[in-house]
Amino acid sequence: MMEHDKQSENGVNILYCGDRNIEDGLLLSTLSLLRHTAQPLHIFVMTMDLTLGERKILPVSQETVRYLNDYVRRENRENSVTRIDASALFLAELPAANLRTRFTPCCMLRLFADRVPELPERILYLDNDVLCRGDYSAFYRQDMAQRELAGVLDYYGKWFFRNRLCHMDYVNSGVLLLNLARIRETGLFARCRVMCHDKRMFMPDQSAINKLAQSKTLWSRAYNEQRRLHQDTVFQHFTTSFRFFPWIHTLTVKPWQIEQVHQKLKLHEYDDIFREYTELTAAMKGYLL
Repeated sequence: MMEHDKQSENGVNILYCGDRNIEDGLLLSTLSLLRHTAQPLHIFVMTMDLTLGERKILPVSQETVRYLNDYVRRENRENSVTRIDASALFLAELPAANLRTRFTPCCMLRLFADRVPELPERILYLDNDVLCRGDYSAFYRQDMAQRELAGVLDYYGKWFFRNRLCHMDYVNSGVLLLNLARIRETGLFARCRVMCHDKRMFMPDQSAINKLAQSKTLWSRAYNEQRRLHQDTVFQHFTTSFRFFPWIHTLTVKPWQIEQVHQKLKLHEYDDIFREYTELTAAMKGYLL
């Protein structure tokens, strides 16, 4: 049996994707996951090095991943953090029509997961602005036979985007349980990459997945809470939201913006994780010097 198959059976597999700008979120999100599973945690970080004209995209550093790997292994010797350089894969199938949208090209990295043989067949993709606050085993261990993915409806998009008029099915791509074996069989991500190459879209990766997915399972908002914290929230996703007082405006606060989380969101739920994160980043700076 291959090593990644053993990981799939014996632990929890997590996928993050992005450039160096995700490092703060990667650390925080990982710390939150560690608090809510007793099983070995296998984290994979897909990243890339890319130059687009004068724009330079720097990968998640090897030093950050190495330090984080050492840190999580203190909790459980079977834990691991693995960095995957997907630069060549991305360059081979550039999403040409969507390279210069307001969304970073790195948001489309997850669409290359089926091309990475070391990734296990069952893996939970998380955006770096997702924090865990509860047991996610029911979501992670669900029956995925013949299902490409499982997720939660997009809080706003479910009203405006749907494949069938009377059926809400527009999934937010920030929390997705992926069945990579099935995705390879159906060619879902391969078709998504072609779509991102040919057609300019709003939120290209999410739009392509929702347009082309053939089989998905929908779960309650508790597993991707995109608006406000509730008592049953398992994953809180710090997305942009609309506020209507004292005027209509958007609000974007990310979990690593700790002062704004306290002041603007009035949220102290994660203060213990914030303290650990602050200590970790301070220690890591000393380690990297």
